[in-house]
Amino acid sequence: MIHGNTLGIRQSVLDELEKLYDARFERDQFLPDRLLSILIRYTDQINREMLVYLDRNGEVLEIAIGSIGAVALPELHLRRNLDRLTGYRCIHTHPGGNARLSDVDLQALRLLRFDSMCAVGVQDARCTGISAAFLGEMEYDNFSIAVYGPVKPGRVPQQTWMREIELAEDRVRKAIERGGIVEEAEKVMLISTDSDDSLEELAGLAETAGAMVITRVLQKRPRPDPATYIGSGKAEELSLDCQALEIDLAIVDDELTGAQQRNLENALGVRVIDRTTLILDIFAQRAQSAEGKLQVELAQMKYRLPRLTGQGTAMSRLGGGIGTRGPGETRLEVDRRRIRKRIDDLERELKQIKQHRDLRRARREKQGQTTVALVGYTNAGKSTLLNALSGSDVFVEDKLFATLDTVMRKVDLPENRSCLMVDTVGFIRKLPHQLVQAFRSTLEEAVFADLLVIVSDVSNPNYAQQRATVLEVLDDLGAGDRPRIEALNKADAAPEGTAIDPPDAILISAREGRGLETLKTAISRRIASMRHRAELTIPYAQGGVLSLIHSQGQVLSERYEADGTHVDCLLDATLYRRVLAQLGIE
Repeated sequence: MIHGNTLGIRQSVLDELEKLYDARFERDQFLPDRLLSILIRYTDQINREMLVYLDRNGEVLEIAIGSIGAVALPELHLRRNLDRLTGYRCIHTHPGGNARLSDVDLQALRLLRFDSMCAVGVQDARCTGISAAFLGEMEYDNFSIAVYGPVKPGRVPQQTWMREIELAEDRVRKAIERGGIVEEAEKVMLISTDSDDSLEELAGLAETAGAMVITRVLQKRPRPDPATYIGSGKAEELSLDCQALEIDLAIVDDELTGAQQRNLENALGVRVIDRTTLILDIFAQRAQSAEGKLQVELAQMKYRLPRLTGQGTAMSRLGGGIGTRGPGETRLEVDRRRIRKRIDDLERELKQIKQHRDLRRARREKQGQTTVALVGYTNAGKSTLLNALSGSDVFVEDKLFATLDTVMRKVDLPENRSCLMVDTVGFIRKLPHQLVQAFRSTLEEAVFADLLVIVSDVSNPNYAQQRATVLEVLDDLGAGDRPRIEALNKADAAPEGTAIDPPDAILISAREGRGLETLKTAISRRIASMRHRAELTIPYAQGGVLSLIHSQGQVLSERYEADGTHVDCLLDATLYRRVLAQLGIE
């Protein structure tokens, strides 16, 4: 049987492909030349992706056909068990000539534990290159991935790549023995009415949550359908896809109403969640501090409250019999009352934590410490930048929302200055307002910071839109007018000729250390420039304060009076607070 999108393909072609199931290929060849030739010929002929599962005996187990840009994975009923590799490699073609493995390819390798994931670039009836990936060592409680290629056809290191399968099998076995790791990823369908870019970001969120994206659906509509979001006809069409691909979960790229979610679940026959629920789930997985966990739970409760639905007349009373008759409370009312009480309790606990945070902030201000906040889109590299500037070891991972809890480190700057640098939670498009409200006390570190460093991922083709999202969220928080410096990170991975926007932004690579001294100098000079004029009277007994003003501030004039030295000077915010503290002025 040929799986996938066979519509429009001649039956004679399908019959020819069926013969592959009877073919036998060399056991010691990672990608046999005969199989490669067949894949190239038919990929060019039908102009669609092709996929085969090839086992270690050289037998073809499954064949699938997709679209020009994607192919769905056939059902993995051939899998032996979850505590080792599958026993077959996934070999698929890329029409258009791109021989590199996509993020989705690598995600499928990690979650499904293929022997290998292999991509073949095909263009103009020829092979442009071949790439292969294998599971590597464990990193951050997950398997790393070793990628080889692209290499030219005829130069595939057949024996070396077969040996990599054996090494990967050994790594998986040892990891299972050490940690008992057993993963079974949910297979998801992504649905959007927005854009391909928004779908791509939703796929990244799904991967971060541990799901495996099987298929993506983009339906352009002037506005979402009020009943089913995508319309009843489209929902009926997708229900067949859910059955064929054995989808576990559908994720919608917008916030759904309770009615839309119920109607869509009934139409598709699978569980449905929206973008907000997905982000809340990621936050729940990643929150580490007590405050972070409380904030996530509060956001979840506020999101859940208006979406509670009744359970029918059978659940309309709590009890029956003498003494219990009367209107009573419905189960729905009880659930709402409990959630409201929990929301009140969480808000009270977070208010107490906020008071402690405010006291610490006031103490820092009294001590004259300058605070610089790193803000930016999620996964822009803020934590890596903080580590590079401060020499700390804040947790870093190439996933969305790796940092949820506020982290603060001291950073030494040129000209004998220093600052406290704060790493904040990343922003994202369509950031749920429940999260903004719940994390407001954490995000206030950006609102009250003396200086913002806006970090953007310049290697991302959508970095201009991501930067616009960050500026929009800052405006919503009331921090849009704070002094700022723009840093364009990941310059080492940016395509040549990438436009610099804004023009005065500083190009850096936190991973390679490029541009960090320039950034430090810019922060130091910006702090120094944030001076304001002050007229102070310095008692003669506190000559040290006057020396401090002369050494680190700018004295415009001074005169000696009976009560002390009257100084007209320019001081930056840090120095001004320090001088007032030493003079005992509140």
